[in-house]
Amino acid sequence: MAISLLTAAAALSPGLTMAQSAFDAQFVTYPTYSGDDLELLVDESGTHFRLWSPKAQQAEVNLYDDGHTGKPYATLPMTFDAATGTWSAAVPEKLYGKFYTFRVRQNDKWLDETPGVWAKAVGINGKRAAIIDMAATNPEHWCCDRGPEVKNFSDVIVYEMHHRDMSMSPTSGIANKGKFLALTEHGTTSPEGLATGIDHLKELGVTHVHILPSYDYNSVDEANLPLNQYNWGYDPQNYNAPEGSYSTNPSDPATRVREMKQMVKALHDAGIGVIMDVVYNHTAENDGSNFELTAPGYYHRHWDDGRYSDASGCGNETASDRQQMRDYIINSVKYWADEYHIDGFRFDLMAIHDTETMNEVAAELKKLNPSLFVYGEGWTAGDSPLAIERRALKENVSAMKDIAVFSDDIRDAVKGHYSNAEDRGFATGKPGNEETVKIGIVAATPHPQVNFAKGNNSKFPYAQSPEMIVNYVSCHDDLTLTDKLRKSMPEASDSVRQAAAKLAQTIVFTSQGTPFMFAGEEVFRDKKGVHNSYNSPDSINAIDWTLKARNIDLFNYYKGLTALRKAHPAFRMTSAEQIAKHLVFDKIDSAKQPNLISYSLKDNANGDAWKEIKVIFNGAAEPQSINIPKGDWRIVAIDGKISPDADLGAMQGGKTAIAPYSALILAKLK
Repeated sequence: MAISLLTAAAALSPGLTMAQSAFDAQFVTYPTYSGDDLELLVDESGTHFRLWSPKAQQAEVNLYDDGHTGKPYATLPMTFDAATGTWSAAVPEKLYGKFYTFRVRQNDKWLDETPGVWAKAVGINGKRAAIIDMAATNPEHWCCDRGPEVKNFSDVIVYEMHHRDMSMSPTSGIANKGKFLALTEHGTTSPEGLATGIDHLKELGVTHVHILPSYDYNSVDEANLPLNQYNWGYDPQNYNAPEGSYSTNPSDPATRVREMKQMVKALHDAGIGVIMDVVYNHTAENDGSNFELTAPGYYHRHWDDGRYSDASGCGNETASDRQQMRDYIINSVKYWADEYHIDGFRFDLMAIHDTETMNEVAAELKKLNPSLFVYGEGWTAGDSPLAIERRALKENVSAMKDIAVFSDDIRDAVKGHYSNAEDRGFATGKPGNEETVKIGIVAATPHPQVNFAKGNNSKFPYAQSPEMIVNYVSCHDDLTLTDKLRKSMPEASDSVRQAAAKLAQTIVFTSQGTPFMFAGEEVFRDKKGVHNSYNSPDSINAIDWTLKARNIDLFNYYKGLTALRKAHPAFRMTSAEQIAKHLVFDKIDSAKQPNLISYSLKDNANGDAWKEIKVIFNGAAEPQSINIPKGDWRIVAIDGKISPDADLGAMQGGKTAIAPYSALILAKLK
C-alpha cells in the first residue's frame, strides 16, 4: 500500500488496545451461509441466483442483454430463507451471454444496484455481473497446468511486478503492452537485443512473480483505455473477476478471464509460479461498495458511533473476524487457486485481518495445493477495533502456521528508513545498524549471538522459523532502490551506488528466509524519485529496457545471486534450530569497525555440498580488513563480481581487505 505504515512500536502501543465496538456487536446474531451456489449457479435445470442479505426486506435480480448500457429486460423477485439469510431466484434457461445485478430494500429504502460480492465475471467497469461458461475460457491443456513444486518457503525467490511496468515502454519489444498477454510473448527483446518480458524472468532465475492486484479494481475507466490511466490496483471493486484494462477487450467478460489464464499458463510453462496480490482489508468505496449494497454494515468494522474504522488508511477496513467475511476471504482465495491455478497470495496490510482467519486461509489452501505460498504485510496503517493480540501482525506471526511476513528490520537497516529519503543504512555507510541486519540474517529467529534488544525495529525474536520471514530492501511502495541510493548518496556516482545495490541485495539473498525483489532493480530501474507512484503515468512507472544493456553487469550479478541461492541450501535453512547451530557470527567490535559483518555457514549446513561458507559484508565507504581462518577457500563473490560455481580464484585466508560497499563470499569445498 502506498501509505505510511505503523512502526512495530506504534502497532503494539498500549494506547491502541481496543475492544470490539458496540456498533459491531449487532451482527453477531446474523445467520451465515458459505455454500458454493452463492450469487450464481448454472446447471442443467437453469440459472440460479442466491444473495446473502439477512436483514433485507426485499431483494430482486435485474437481467440485462448488455454489460454496460440499457435497461433490464426482466426483473426477478427473490425469495428469502431465514435459516441461511439468503435470497434466491431461478429461471429454467442457461443465461450464458447475459448480465445481472442485485438490488435490496433495507430500512424501507431500495439501495443501488450491485453485481454482488461474488461476481466471477463482469462487464465493462464491473458494474454488472456476467453469466459465462467458465470452462470455455480454459486455454489448451489447462487441465494439465501446474505451477512449480515448493517444498519449503525458503526455496522461493519472489519478483514483484506490475502488468504495465513490465511491458508499456516502447523499449520492451512486447506487442500486448500493459496486458495479461504481455507475459505470454516469447522472443521479445530490447533495442539492444537483450531478453525482455517472460524470457527476461526466466533468464534472471526467479521462481515466482508477485503481480500487483489483478482483480477488477475501481480507478481505471475500462471504457476509455486510450486515456492510458495507470493505477496499482489497491482499490478493490470485484474481488473475484480479473481487471478489464489488462485484457484486450474489456467489453467481453470471457476475454479477461481467458487471457489471465493464458498468462498463468505461460509462466507455469516457463517454470515460474504466480503470486496474486490481494487486498481484502478494505474496499474502494464505503457506502457505495458491493459489500454495503448487499448487507449494509456487516462486512466493515466500525467505531461505537457508527463511523467506519480505517486501519487501511483508505477510508474503511473489512471485518475478517466476522464469520461471513472470514468465509468470503477463504473461499475467494480458494477460487483463485482452483480456477486460475494461482500459486500464492500476498496479503496487503495483513494485520487488519485476524490470525484465526489467516490460519484458516493457509490451511484450506494447503489442502488444495501444498506448494501454495502465503505472506503479507504484518502491520496496519492506523488503529482498529480489532484487539492487538488478534491482529496478523509480524509480531504475532508465530501464532500463524504456513504464513510469512515481510521483514521491515532488514529493509530499513540495510538501505535506511523508508520514510526518510536521505537516511542511509548499513549498506550505504551509516553505522549502528549491524545488530538489526543480523536480525534479518537469522530471519528474526532466536540466535545466541544476536542481541534483539539492540534492534532498531523489533526487540524480540518474533519468528519461530525462517519460513515465516520475507526479506527485502524495496518494493512497489516508497522509493525504488535506485532512487533511494540517489537520494541518500547524492555525492556518489552511479557506479558506487550500484556497488551499494549489489551489497544490499547480497544481504537479502544470502539471509535466511525468503528473498523478495522489486521488478527492474536488476537493471537499476528508477521512478524519477517519486515515492508513491500508484497513479503516476507510464513515463514514471514503466521499466526502460535499454537499462539492461547499460547495466548488464548489475543484471548478471543479480542472476548470479539467484543461481547461488538455488544451488546452495545453506542459504535456505528451514528451522530456527538449524540456523542457531550452523550460522556462526565472527566477533567484530562495531565501535572500531562499523558497517562490518562476518559469519560462517558451517558443517554442510542444511545438507549443502560446501563444508563451510564464509560471508562478509562491508557497508563502509572505505576498505576494511578482517582475519579469515587459514584454509583452502574458493572465491564466490568479491569486489562486485559473483560466481555461483566459486571459480573467481582461490584464497588461503589471513588478513584480508574487503572493498567498500561490497560482499566477500568464500567457500570451503571440503
